[in-house]
Amino acid sequence: MQTVADRPEAPTAIRTDLGAIFVSLELSRSTWLITSLSPGGGEKMSKQVVRGGDVAGLLERFARLREKTRARTGKVFPFVVIQEAGLDGFWIDRALQNEGIESHVVDPASIATSRRRRRAKTDGIDGEALVRALLAYKRGEPRVCAMVKAPTPEEEDRRRLCRERKVLIVERVRHVNRVKGLLFSQGISGYEPLRRDRRERLDTLQTGDGRRLPDHLKAQVRRELDRLELLLEQIKAVEAERDVLLAAQRVAAPAAMLLDIKGIGPEFAAILWSEGLFRHFDNRRQVASYAGLAPTPWQSGSIDREQGVSKAGNPRLRTTLIQLAWLWLRHQPQSALALWFEERVRRNGGRLKKTTIVALARKLLVALWKYVTAGVVIEGVVMKRT
Repeated sequence: MQTVADRPEAPTAIRTDLGAIFVSLELSRSTWLITSLSPGGGEKMSKQVVRGGDVAGLLERFARLREKTRARTGKVFPFVVIQEAGLDGFWIDRALQNEGIESHVVDPASIATSRRRRRAKTDGIDGEALVRALLAYKRGEPRVCAMVKAPTPEEEDRRRLCRERKVLIVERVRHVNRVKGLLFSQGISGYEPLRRDRRERLDTLQTGDGRRLPDHLKAQVRRELDRLELLLEQIKAVEAERDVLLAAQRVAAPAAMLLDIKGIGPEFAAILWSEGLFRHFDNRRQVASYAGLAPTPWQSGSIDREQGVSKAGNPRLRTTLIQLAWLWLRHQPQSALALWFEERVRRNGGRLKKTTIVALARKLLVALWKYVTAGVVIEGVVMKRT
């Protein structure tokens, strides 16, 4: 059976009485595809291409679209622009808003697509789908798509410290493992590259068959240690900047309040604050959804099961909360949340700890959000300062 969407003459839009010029941007490194639907232009969408990164050329095309629309209708219409969140960040959105243009950034995963096993996908098709989603969003249709709330330049720059430290830690682990692997191939184990006497110990190492380290191997390990020491210095510099940023906050700031709780150190406080708790949420469901810890049901007829958490939110915040949930059991064993975890695990016969720790992370995030926004102290929590 042929559907309406399969027909070549299927309309590209369902509304022609527009009060604005609706534009979608398909962004790539080389080109930007502009798909627009203008008043007086019927149901057909026009497509134009500009060079990637050429904001002046983009604004020039916008001026041409406005002039053509004015010539057809005799009126001047504003622009409403939509683009997908991606590698380009939010600078294009800010540039358009500085020009007085209404701009939206959409989560691409929230736009409904065909569920066919093999579906057509081109920039032109995606551009038209974005325009339709924007039309539905402006009509007020619920849940048609999820618009991203762009952070301010200050908020975006502030969270770079924790993200950079995470990258440096991964590189440090990689260099440590490489040094250990090179030495283990010669029968040497127990060498710790992170110790301060790493270079002195390197000169005293012997292979498993009693030989001194070969010259080229020793030179390679020393170069690895040079890169490792550079990483250690950069990690210290980033942590110092992070501590200065936390110290500059007011006493009632979320980061300072989080540091008062036993078990939450500077790194956890900075990540929780910069990745999630600086935002405004209307309710606890929005908080859990932003971290990707919201439940995902699967219900159809007599089938009703739980698929686990959505994992659709901030992955850095979600990972940190899982780690914090395990540490919470150690540092806050008498809190209401820890007692709830123990009771739930006991009820399951000591099983499903990993599943329950995710539920604890969700409860902990909501409790911390209430604490930093409304001052509601978690029941049974131990503070660092009395």
